[in-house]
Amino acid sequence: MKKLVIAAALASTLSVPAFAQDTTEFSGPYVAGMIGYEVIDLHVPNTATSHDDGLLYGGVIGYDINVNGAVFGIEGEVSDSNTKYSANDVFLAGDSTRISTDRDLYAGVRIGGKVAPNMLVYAKGGYTNAKATVRYDNGVDIFTNSEKLEGYRLGAGIETNTNGLLGRLEYRYSNYGEIGATDVERHQVALILGYRF
Repeated sequence: MKKLVIAAALASTLSVPAFAQDTTEFSGPYVAGMIGYEVIDLHVPNTATSHDDGLLYGGVIGYDINVNGAVFGIEGEVSDSNTKYSANDVFLAGDSTRISTDRDLYAGVRIGGKVAPNMLVYAKGGYTNAKATVRYDNGVDIFTNSEKLEGYRLGAGIETNTNGLLGRLEYRYSNYGEIGATDVERHQVALILGYRF
């Protein structure tokens, strides 16, 4: 009986490392912080495209499922930036306009594939809802308005995981349609660092 108990204890001790090695890569819930760079393009009819850039920052939460190396996930994001666009002589000689970015909410899905040990390549897409403050000065009156922009986001990136820590580098393109007669697009490169539970 004593030998049987010792054998059982030894077997359970040996099985713990084997169980720990069975943890699936790129699977489960995660939280992350984000920092990056963005360029906002404004396409005004009959004029050249204007753009400005700034610092991007925010947070991400999500959940992934790994099915034989194919990863399927959902994610949500809250971000902001310090990007401000300004222009003069927009509609009248001497007038000016300024657009300041505000919070950006994103919800979407991603799909990826393992291309090397601990290395995932993925594509993503979803819905984005952003705010911007628009200020227009025609030389006589000043008009200020908060605009809500709705559109879609597409992106692609590469991810690595080590002992629960995750790192991503991704490119994202967002299109918000028009503010008045101006078409608004956003290009972003983001570094995302977080923890997978």
